[in-house]
Amino acid sequence: MAKLVILKELWYFLRTRKKWWLGPIIIMFLLLGALVFFTQSSAVAPFIYTLF
Repeated sequence: MAKLVILKELWYFLRTRKKWWLGPIIIMFLLLGALVFFTQSSAVAPFIYTLF
């Protein structure tokens, strides 16, 4: 439940301060994190880690 509060506060911050340019940065960080999380135990992992 605390995760939803953090997301709600983040949305409120972005909306009131008009920091819309942070949205794509946050989305890219989340996508990269999901990529690393889901590929860490697969055969593709060594190839993903060479990109970074």
